[in-house]
Amino acid sequence: MNKLIVSLLLTVGISGFAHAAGDAAAGQAKAAVCGACHGPDGNSMAPNFPKLAGQGERYLTKQLHDIKSGKRQVLEMTGLLTNLSDQDLSDIAAYFASQKGSVGAADPKIVARGEALFRGGNLAKGLPACTGCHSPNGAGNAAAGFPHLGGQHAQYIAKQLTDFRKEEGGRNNDGDTMTMQTIAKRLSDEDIAAVSSYIQGLH
Repeated sequence: MNKLIVSLLLTVGISGFAHAAGDAAAGQAKAAVCGACHGPDGNSMAPNFPKLAGQGERYLTKQLHDIKSGKRQVLEMTGLLTNLSDQDLSDIAAYFASQKGSVGAADPKIVARGEALFRGGNLAKGLPACTGCHSPNGAGNAAAGFPHLGGQHAQYIAKQLTDFRKEEGGRNNDGDTMTMQTIAKRLSDEDIAAVSSYIQGLH
């Protein structure tokens, strides 16, 4: 059954969004303004701004389009993408995808709980393992558009999971299947803190 669900999700991910091929070299110059928050190479120093380095190009392109269209609300990025073309967004995504991501460290006090959730889910709560879409080492599935999580800031991950959990005014750009919204609603605050910390140190 789990294999069937993952196969369906992969199909949805692969067919759900088409984009033009990006040019990483062209994207470097276009991404200059992004460096103020995300770091010149996509390794942000501030824990509330996501690391973009090494993130899948397909995923990044979709997020940029969603932010530009307003489908995904990110206050800090209001207006920043307005004048960029589809090719510009693809080039920026290609540039950050070509960079090497950095890795943080997990909190040793909650790492065991986080690892258990990431690798095994929670059958009693109906939670699937994160590895099904994001891979055992957190590398994600670039072809399907499932994001690379390993090494991402715990604070950022926790905010995204919390936003996915909200009934209104949260994050809802996870596709028609609403996979992340469904999963997040089954996570407690303690679960979110633990799995986010584990992801920060995962590589």
